[in-house]
Amino acid sequence: MIAVTTAALPAVVLSSLALAQPAAAQAPTRPLPATLAAAMKAQAAEGASALIPAALVSTTIPAAFQPAQRSVPAAYTIARGDTISAIARKFGLSTSGVLKLNNLRTNTIIYPGQRIKLSGSASSPAAAPARAAAAPAALANSGGTYTVKPGDTLGAIAARHNARLTDIFSWNGLNARSVIYPGQKVKVGASRTTAPKPASAAAAPAPSGSYTIKAGDTLSGIASRHGVKLSKVLAANRLSVTSVIYPGNKLVIPGASVQPASSTPAANVTPLVPSSFLGFTYPKAVVSSANQNKALLNASPVPSRDQMRTIVADTARAMGVKPSLALAFAYQESGFDQRAVSPANAIGTMQVIPTSGEWASDLVGRKLNLLDPYDNVTAGVAIIKRLIDTSKNLDSAIAGYYQGQYSVSKYGMYDDTKVYVAAIKAHQKNFG
Repeated sequence: MIAVTTAALPAVVLSSLALAQPAAAQAPTRPLPATLAAAMKAQAAEGASALIPAALVSTTIPAAFQPAQRSVPAAYTIARGDTISAIARKFGLSTSGVLKLNNLRTNTIIYPGQRIKLSGSASSPAAAPARAAAAPAALANSGGTYTVKPGDTLGAIAARHNARLTDIFSWNGLNARSVIYPGQKVKVGASRTTAPKPASAAAAPAPSGSYTIKAGDTLSGIASRHGVKLSKVLAANRLSVTSVIYPGNKLVIPGASVQPASSTPAANVTPLVPSSFLGFTYPKAVVSSANQNKALLNASPVPSRDQMRTIVADTARAMGVKPSLALAFAYQESGFDQRAVSPANAIGTMQVIPTSGEWASDLVGRKLNLLDPYDNVTAGVAIIKRLIDTSKNLDSAIAGYYQGQYSVSKYGMYDDTKVYVAAIKAHQKNFG
């Protein structure tokens, strides 16, 4: 049957089948590379061992396949989202080394555009005041100007130019609450000469005293109040211009020209943050912490309101929240002011209290610093997103941000909460 079937096939079909096979067999063979041919021949010769002689195996990695060695630049400009630890890893450096090189601390706030050193040697924080102290007294009266740099404070500028902080205030029409910004021109001397002090006064021993820090105090404010240069207060207490001070701690006041302010009634000290709001008075510990945070934010460079608005919108998009809603909260809470701190110790643009900040840290899986503008917005948006996901409707979620989710679910919305919800929804339409 097989023979019959085959014979019955048309000749043209058989010729096609026959021609389909040899084509592959007749294809010209490609010569093997010499090294591979040698390796195969050696392998066949070895028989059972199947080992390729070491002489035939390359022991070096071609340059094209070698990992490029990243060179470490002398300086680096902070980009959005950077952290010191991430920068250190990027260039194969240690975090502690980068911090030390730039005289930074682990809680120092960095910001886009800031320049940090990645090589070289660190300069001692105390070096600048020391040089300023050694400079001739005429420097303070040279009538010059200084261009504010990121991270500067008026107290530090005064110390660097051997001038009294009160004089800096007077020459520039500023006060202890004034905000300075990078690029601003500040007068560091008046075009006048100061009459020298009598020799007897110069020879007299400088009186010293102590001062108990109160809520809202700053080192520059304390120095100014006692008529003492900030650099001397820092040196006497082994502090730097970035040191954090706490209510209740005592400071040595060297050469105070007035009675130690610890004997001054507390009523004369105006706190940065009041103790009450909308008729409610907050606990002293909460207000004290709020004043500390306010002082830190006042002394730190922060983004402008327009920049904060962009940060809020970008963060909301990245976290899956409508930018218009996040912007509505930020506008209602602070008007996009990262330096805002309430008597309840609600911090920054999104007005997040520390306990809510801890909750937000758990939500995003990392520790958030509410003083950092990006972390502050991340905390607020994370809370908004969580409230939306776990509330029965949007109004309840908005109310939860103001009144607290548990309180809303148990007691319903208070009258002022209803006003808050209406305001957020109105703002959202404006930002829509």
